[in-house]
Amino acid sequence: MALNYIWIAFFIIGFIVALGQLIFVGNTQIFNDLINSVFSNAKTGFEISLGLTGALTLWMGLLKVGEKGGVVALLGRLIGPLFEKLFPGLPKGHPAYGSIMLNISANMLGLDNAATPVGLKAMKEMQEVNPDKETASNAQIMFLVLNAAGLTIIPVSIIVFRTQLGAVNPADIFIPILISTFAASLTGMVSVAIIQKINLFDKVILAYLGGLTAIIIGIIIYFSRLPKEQISTISTFAANFILMSIIVLFIVMAFIKKVNVYDAFIEGAKEGFNTAIRIIPFLVAILVAIGIFRASGAMDFIISGIAKFFTWLGVDTRFTGALPVAFMKPLSGSGARGLMIDAMKTNGPDSFIGRLSCTMQGTTDTTFYIVAVYFGSVGIKNTRYSIGCGLLADLAGFTAAIFVAYLFFT
Repeated sequence: MALNYIWIAFFIIGFIVALGQLIFVGNTQIFNDLINSVFSNAKTGFEISLGLTGALTLWMGLLKVGEKGGVVALLGRLIGPLFEKLFPGLPKGHPAYGSIMLNISANMLGLDNAATPVGLKAMKEMQEVNPDKETASNAQIMFLVLNAAGLTIIPVSIIVFRTQLGAVNPADIFIPILISTFAASLTGMVSVAIIQKINLFDKVILAYLGGLTAIIIGIIIYFSRLPKEQISTISTFAANFILMSIIVLFIVMAFIKKVNVYDAFIEGAKEGFNTAIRIIPFLVAILVAIGIFRASGAMDFIISGIAKFFTWLGVDTRFTGALPVAFMKPLSGSGARGLMIDAMKTNGPDSFIGRLSCTMQGTTDTTFYIVAVYFGSVGIKNTRYSIGCGLLADLAGFTAAIFVAYLFFT
């Protein structure tokens, strides 16, 4: 429903702004620009979607190999002790723990198709021990905010889009996304823990969060000390090496478990192909709406206003070109993806704005959509502080993305 209103708003606002330019400025070319934008963006949406087929087929095939090889289960066991501390309201050994760990693990690997059904199952299992069926329990809120923060290890779809749009090194956003999505997840987790009075100084929680934070800080310190010309080279090498190592790990673990690797790959590849075909109408629809919004001058007006404000503050304003993605992401994942593609098309996939838009897209998940789907699936009406904590996580992630982008891409 949110995307429906956003889509209509793009059309109406774009038309009103264009009409204003015609009446007050006498710009008779503006409606020609709108119509040209409609058809050119429809063509772009189709071409991008069609071009995604090969890359998405490959990645979904590899991820299916990893899933059947036990990588999701392995991640679940690794993060299990932490989750037992973060969900004290759940009885020990409750079946929801297994679903929670599988959901978070699948999200970390970018397995959206596997993550959502398991996530809904986890919410239903937690609802069984929820004393007030219309009010979100503490455990459900923690679970939802962790989902909204969207901790991601492998930003598959973003790498695929960057490949399709001609990025020289499509995976160069890997480490920046890892850092910013960790900032979002940590902020969301800590904010909920403080409200729920969970002991963040518990030795298990400290060990996990302290270790992960130390790694992220170490990465930032290491790259901040490198000469600017070496940052991109080393980060791209590290990202490609890590991704290749993960792919090999998927295959080796599947082989050890005596999984038919080829058949598993084909199974996942079929899903990838179908996904690429299904995405065509959605991508065309959102790109056409964004094209009208941009061609009318509405987007430039908003961004220039924000840029002037930060110029007045004496701040570098290059990041403002990527802000539409940040504004859209809590409302609509499809809308944010369309704006990310638009930013790469307009500025280039290897431009600062193009890379920052990709980093922001991979930083968090769609807060309002997740609230609607997850809580709606079990009939919860009182979401308490879940939206506030989710948006706080979004803010932290987007802020981190901006700082990291200046470190890695300038």
